[in-house]
Amino acid sequence: MNVIDLVRLFAESLDVGVLLTDAQLNQPGPRILYANPSFARMSGYAASEVIGQTPRILQGKGTSREGTRQVQRALRAEGHFLGCLQNYRKSGEAYLCEINVRAIRRLDGEPEAYIAFEREVVRRRGRPTRGGAGRYRPVEETASDIFLSDRIPGLG
Repeated sequence: MNVIDLVRLFAESLDVGVLLTDAQLNQPGPRILYANPSFARMSGYAASEVIGQTPRILQGKGTSREGTRQVQRALRAEGHFLGCLQNYRKSGEAYLCEINVRAIRRLDGEPEAYIAFEREVVRRRGRPTRGGAGRYRPVEETASDIFLSDRIPGLG
């Protein structure tokens, strides 16, 4: 079983977006190896549209360039990053995304891949909540959801 299969086993049913990339941090990488259904619902991109792309596909004019540099510096130095970036859905709509990225390391300690857990932030910490709304927007399934395994060879 390879790392993609292992991540797929636990991430398919999660209600948080999950992206798996290779470990190549230099341009043009990293490349997306896997995206779970919750990521597809949150971003508007089907897994088949992002696999082989870089996570930069989610960036736009409002994405902090300093923020993206911080992600890369943290991954190189510590192998993990936790923070928020403004991302963009396929439709062009901006959303604030909390990203928690961790290295998946080989036995020799070198990164084999990076796994990112992503949630849309609807309010910042410390702000009062209206009507009991939480900090994160739930990823909701819709009647139009299609099982990605039906469309991507090797899934399922």
